[in-house]
Amino acid sequence: MKKVVIVFVILLVLVIGCAVGAFVWYNNALKPVDTFSEEAVVFEIPEGTGISGIAKILEEKGVIRSAEACKIYCKIAKVGNLQAGKYSFSEAKSVPDTIARIASGDVLTDEIQITFIEGKNMRWYAKAIAEKTNNSEEEVLNLLKNEDYIDSLIEKYWFLTDEIKDEDIYFQLEGYLLPDTYTFENKDVSVETIFNVILNFTDKFLSKYKDDFTYSVHQTLTLASMAEMEGKSTEDRSEIVGVFLNRIDKGMSLGSDVTTYYAFGVDMAESDLTVKQINTYNPYNTRGPNMAGKIPIGPICNPSRSAIEATLNPTETDALYFVADKTGKVYFTKSNEEHNQIISDLKADGLWYTYE
Repeated sequence: MKKVVIVFVILLVLVIGCAVGAFVWYNNALKPVDTFSEEAVVFEIPEGTGISGIAKILEEKGVIRSAEACKIYCKIAKVGNLQAGKYSFSEAKSVPDTIARIASGDVLTDEIQITFIEGKNMRWYAKAIAEKTNNSEEEVLNLLKNEDYIDSLIEKYWFLTDEIKDEDIYFQLEGYLLPDTYTFENKDVSVETIFNVILNFTDKFLSKYKDDFTYSVHQTLTLASMAEMEGKSTEDRSEIVGVFLNRIDKGMSLGSDVTTYYAFGVDMAESDLTVKQINTYNPYNTRGPNMAGKIPIGPICNPSRSAIEATLNPTETDALYFVADKTGKVYFTKSNEEHNQIISDLKADGLWYTYE
């Protein structure tokens, strides 16, 4: 009997020892690994991979200490719906934290986002695309010279017409690429795909106003692009368009500096206009000769939704002139004398923008 008790005690001690050892091992195995690569560990979990397969991948990549402990944890915690995909771990995590992330589907994505800012022209768009994708500026701009491509777009989108094919237009899609933030699959996205995504968005927006165009879409976007550059608020832009329409009705030139800058490929922040530039004919330059009563041949930037809406709803006004100070405040006047006096007052008050 005494021998039986001794054997029982020994077995009990062994069982308890094994249990304690297993408990210690298990808890230790759930902890973050002691060492972790200085670079992020990137791995992929294929579709249809079960918990055993995922645990094996994690151990092989050095993300966790033990695949067995991971499987035990998942069974105890009743883990399910682990998400396939590519993951990147930049620091060591415990098994529970690692599994929680995989369950959340926080996968590594190759997606890119490009933000096209309101009032920027195609030259700026080309640079933005080149910076975010594997396309060059030249590839972006050259596509706009592809007649077959432009014809295919005209056939696809109701708001694109042969007006954009005029040989004097610098960039055929100028004004039609609605500014916003767009998401693409990866840096290998083609320029065609980028343009199609944006044009689909433009289509959705313009379609809401399909019955509200007094002028052609092309003319409307041209006026909107000018209003975008000349005013900051929707209210100012709406009245600016009202001034443009008044001047057109009277056969006056629109006299908009922003069109002259665009005509000669000069960014407004670079320098002031020269007398020669102002007095040179160009179908974009509304300050030049032979442009009385005319709008530019096409948009001079890609206008915002606000500017387009302002152009579709111009303010009725008696004003024929406007000028903005360096803070962006716009002053509207009915006569050239009042206009010149405003400019004189702004200069005297230090509110006239000067180039350094």
